[in-house]
Amino acid sequence: MYKSFRFVFFCYILLLSVPASANRSRIDSLLKVIDRMPQDETKAESLYLLSKDFLRISGDSSIKYGRQALALAQKLGFKRCEAESYSILGANERNQGNYQQALTYHLKELHIKEKMHDEIGMAISYNNIGIVYKKMKRWKEALEYYRKSNQLNIKINDEKYITLTYNNMGTVYNELQQWDSAMYAYNQALSIAEKLQDPYTLSVVLSNLGDIHFNHKRYKDALATFQRCLVYDKQNEDKYGMLMSYMQIARVYAEMEQYNIATLYIDSSDKIAVLEEFNRERIDVLSVKASIEEQKNNYPKALVYYRLADSIKDILLTEETAKQISELQTKYETTKKEQQITVQKAEIVKKNYIIGGIGSLLFLGGMLGFSSYRRHKLKQQSRLQAAVMHQQELASKAVIEAEEQERKRIAGDLHDGVGQLMSAARMNLSLVSSELDFDNQEQKEAFDKALALVDESCKEVRAVSHNIMPNALLKAGLATAIRDFINKIDARVLKVNLYTEGINDRLPADKEAVLYRVVQECINNVIKHSGASLLDISIIKDEEGISVTIEDNGRGFDVSDKSKFEGIGLKNIQTRVNYLKGTVEWESTLNKGTLVIIHVP
Repeated sequence: MYKSFRFVFFCYILLLSVPASANRSRIDSLLKVIDRMPQDETKAESLYLLSKDFLRISGDSSIKYGRQALALAQKLGFKRCEAESYSILGANERNQGNYQQALTYHLKELHIKEKMHDEIGMAISYNNIGIVYKKMKRWKEALEYYRKSNQLNIKINDEKYITLTYNNMGTVYNELQQWDSAMYAYNQALSIAEKLQDPYTLSVVLSNLGDIHFNHKRYKDALATFQRCLVYDKQNEDKYGMLMSYMQIARVYAEMEQYNIATLYIDSSDKIAVLEEFNRERIDVLSVKASIEEQKNNYPKALVYYRLADSIKDILLTEETAKQISELQTKYETTKKEQQITVQKAEIVKKNYIIGGIGSLLFLGGMLGFSSYRRHKLKQQSRLQAAVMHQQELASKAVIEAEEQERKRIAGDLHDGVGQLMSAARMNLSLVSSELDFDNQEQKEAFDKALALVDESCKEVRAVSHNIMPNALLKAGLATAIRDFINKIDARVLKVNLYTEGINDRLPADKEAVLYRVVQECINNVIKHSGASLLDISIIKDEEGISVTIEDNGRGFDVSDKSKFEGIGLKNIQTRVNYLKGTVEWESTLNKGTLVIIHVP
């Protein structure tokens, strides 16, 4: 019964690193400035410190400032302060006996510290969770978390907390009556505490060791241990610890039947309880005094002590009841005010919703009007753009059609006009040659040369006429016309491979003429500029359209150089393909040839 008080006291010492007087001073300082501080991390940390300092003074204030610290830390994303706020709220819930809520807070604290990889913080969180499970008498879980804390503290070599966790593990083993394990844990804690010369820790561990010796009737060991503990309590000026040590020593002497010495020690314990107003602890002290008097067969005096202990219990119960009634009254008044505030807030929210709804409707109306205006404007722009594009298409079509018509006219004029005249001249010259008598051989050779020039001119006129408008294109179609054109190229200079598929049937005349001109222009570019020795041409017609690829092994060019596309040849190719609503792409690498890809839908 007595060891649990010392254990709780030890936990408070470790949780609060500054004395109560310093806490009070810091509380006063922070309360003066806290409301004027900006909503930043400094204020969040200050709220946490207030919550921590109020923990031993006022649980309600501690919870109030802890919740404020938590809310601000969450708003700022200040994770370290959020975790510490959960820790202090968990400690408050534990003190009030709300163990399930305390466990929830400490698990949230642990989750944040795990994400932050804060091993020191995780060790403290594990220990906090172990304390809650111990309060719930769930020994297995308490031991598991104490061990986790102990292992992490050993890893980071935090000797103070190694001592704490060994001591806490010992208390659980003690409850489980696993005495050897408890003794091992306490001795481990004791050896480290002696090394650190930490008087608070030494007094707690020695008190727990003394309890085990006492419970196993090892009274000499118990007495020596409790007396060592008393030395550290006096060194610490720890009135609570001195009260507990005096009482434990008195119990040992009573069991050893040295009642007079036992009486001296229990009287010392009682004096401290009266002077320091440790009323709850005095009930235990009076019970021990009564027990000693019973063992001395002094039953009347024992009865006095028992009755005095009962009267203190009644007083404490009355005070506790009054306190609970006061707290309930306060909670009732608070709840009533909160309900009024809630109703007022609901009215305000309702009005805000109405105002917001009207504002939203006006905003939506404005947005719809603006959207309608934008759609109308975009439609007008789209129509204008479509009209411009249509005019451009018509202009391109007219230019190309006029060009083709002009080509046909020029080809016809050359063939039927100049060609016929040249043929008639040749025929007349042939007749003249049969009627003339040449004076010498030189005249004969000069006339034959003139006749040969007329023959060559006739052939040239026919060739130009056919190039301008090939008969094969007019009569047999695109594939035949391209083959005829390729056949005129000397294979020793440029070998051309042609592959066609699906174009045996005639295409519309304008498409055939434009595609012929495009292919013709590409071949001419290869002959003039590429220095290629091999040219592959593929023309394929399928359901999606006509695909033309023209690939050479020439010197290539830099397609990123826009000036290359400003020449008449490439511009003509692009214009003609655009007329067919097709696309043309050039892929080329220096010294690795050029690929032209044309697709006409």
